[in-house]
Amino acid sequence: MEYFLIIVVTCITLGSQLLLKKAIGAIGPLAEISAFKFLFAALTSPYVLTAIALQGIGFMLWFFVLSKVKLGVAFAISGAFFYVLIAISTWIFFGEKLTLTQWIGLVLISCGVILLSCFQS
Repeated sequence: MEYFLIIVVTCITLGSQLLLKKAIGAIGPLAEISAFKFLFAALTSPYVLTAIALQGIGFMLWFFVLSKVKLGVAFAISGAFFYVLIAISTWIFFGEKLTLTQWIGLVLISCGVILLSCFQS
């Protein structure tokens, strides 16, 4: 159950990051408007508000995970999945592409993180 929740928290974090990316697309870059207007637009954006709510839910679930699983293991599992899921999601939703070398790097990082978590004492 705890490992399932790690994946759920990872997906919640992924969702909130995708919403923030969408919000930036709707607001526009900070360089194009004043900092005050940017901050006001961000704080009133439904995308940002939803992302914050999702992070709150994920934070509460993470408390439960950490009460059952070592932080190093939980974070390693979450990170290993997050790197790959964010690359796939941004490709699907925003058309962002990674080179073959970058994909290989993501896989190697994820494998290394998983190996670290497996051999943690």
